[in-house]
Amino acid sequence: MTPETITAGARTIAHLADYFEELKQAAGALIEKGTASQRGYFTPTEEEAVRRLQISYWQSRNALFEVVIAFRDATDLPEAWRDDGFLVAYGAAVLLVDAARFLRESFQSLPLVRRKLNEPEPHFEIPKRMYDTVQKSLTNPLHAWHLYHAAQYFDQHKARLQARADDPLLAPVLAVIERLQSRLDVSVSRYVRARLRVRTHRAISRLRHSLLGRALYGIQKLASSLTADLYTRRGHHPRLPDAVAGRFCGLLEPGDVLICRKEYAVTNYFLPGYWKHAALYLGTPSRLAQLGIAEHENVRPRWAQLLSPEEPDPHRVLESMKDGVRIRPIENPFSCDCLTVLRPRLASGDVACALARGLFHEGKPYDFDFDFTRADRLVCTEVVYRSYEGIGEVGFELTRRAGRLTLSAEDLVEMSLAGRHFEPLAVFSPTHAPQLAAGRQARALLEQTVQDSEAEA
Repeated sequence: MTPETITAGARTIAHLADYFEELKQAAGALIEKGTASQRGYFTPTEEEAVRRLQISYWQSRNALFEVVIAFRDATDLPEAWRDDGFLVAYGAAVLLVDAARFLRESFQSLPLVRRKLNEPEPHFEIPKRMYDTVQKSLTNPLHAWHLYHAAQYFDQHKARLQARADDPLLAPVLAVIERLQSRLDVSVSRYVRARLRVRTHRAISRLRHSLLGRALYGIQKLASSLTADLYTRRGHHPRLPDAVAGRFCGLLEPGDVLICRKEYAVTNYFLPGYWKHAALYLGTPSRLAQLGIAEHENVRPRWAQLLSPEEPDPHRVLESMKDGVRIRPIENPFSCDCLTVLRPRLASGDVACALARGLFHEGKPYDFDFDFTRADRLVCTEVVYRSYEGIGEVGFELTRRAGRLTLSAEDLVEMSLAGRHFEPLAVFSPTHAPQLAAGRQARALLEQTVQDSEAEA
């Protein structure tokens, strides 16, 4: 738990609060047409619209889970962080409940749409019975009981917490809580008789007796209960071994593409294949200066972030995660279990152009729509796509998945194996080989990961 975790969570909540309003409008338009329900079946265009809503909602929901789960061990936060940490965790929980209620209010009376929302979508790792799962979580008395303590804590410390609205990062989070807290419906009269309250009380007593401890514990238990089907190992903290991370740093050059995999992750970045996530390696400030882009119009306003004196390691990446496209320390993509590096087959001047182009997108939000036709929101692989497309002879073939044109991390890996624009530089996948592999060994190991992934599909 770090201040960066709180910052990333606050950004995610602010973006998703606006984004859920967009989804509600899309749902309203879908209901207003109503032709599928009258007809008794969906046309391909109507089915695609429902699929888009399903994918966008599910991925947004999982992003909120990630925010809350980041606070799982936060009951002993340093005092200076406690109010901010509570507000972010509580804001995410409030959004989760509101999103579930929105789904029910929109489609409970439309059995045809509900059946469609219950169909699995394997390309985006959406399980079967999605709608029923969400509604079951909404009506579970234990989940509401958990949130009661958080609502109580907020009400009892409201004046102090509201004062944090002076912080522009937290002001949107407080606005979400104020606007949506009534959606929790966690009154004592409804839940005090819940048969699970004794077990809950005992668990809380083992933890700590303070109101903050109960509040954070309740929010964490809510997320842990709701994501039980998404986690396979508790307490797993993905991170490359120090020796492996050091070897990668010694090999990297600006413009390299880092492809990652986290085992046991909540979302695993939503797309199929063994390799799930991508980040663009920017390099160190000294190497970027050598490339001659320090004064580029896209780079100059971000140069201070690239220097970032608070970070002891000078290596930087451009990476899109749930809180948006950000310049991050290399520790971020190195917090994984498996990593491969792909190197573009370009001259250094072309790489410099690609990096400068990619940095133009820094600060944009994450795209939970997975829509590669728009550039105001980007998924992780889209950072690579929008940096390199058209540079030299580089071109990407987008693949249609569930009605969306997409580029997965696995697609990038397969491009490199086919010798198209990128080449494998190094791979670390301890489930396949205990040591980092480079050169020809890297290619062979990477081919094995893809083959194993296809065999499991």
